[in-house]
Amino acid sequence: MGLMWWLFGLLAFVSIVGIPWGRACFVMGNFSFFPFGKEVIERDELMRRKDIGTGALGFIGNVIWFILAGIWLAIGHICSAVACFITIIGIPFALQHLKLAYISLAPIGKAVVSKEEAAMARYPR
Repeated sequence: MGLMWWLFGLLAFVSIVGIPWGRACFVMGNFSFFPFGKEVIERDELMRRKDIGTGALGFIGNVIWFILAGIWLAIGHICSAVACFITIIGIPFALQHLKLAYISLAPIGKAVVSKEEAAMARYPR
């Protein structure tokens, strides 16, 4: 599935307009290969401020993404999760695939961080 993310990222980079989607694809593709110990959180929650990807343009980008690629990646992750759930040893991987299926529907405006960074962003001291 990580290779599928990278393939969609390369297709997005072919057009200049698709560069934001391509960047998100490569980040999520890397996360797909190494999902343990990391979390995906909203970028505005992490940075404590809005930016272009977390506002109205980010929403429009996610709608376009959902139609063109998000639904297909989500289906792929769900199929991978079902295949992993068949074996007992694959259950942790299946749970990660389900998390990635949810993320693949709207990846713009999200950041991949360690679990510690996510906890610090959600519950600052």
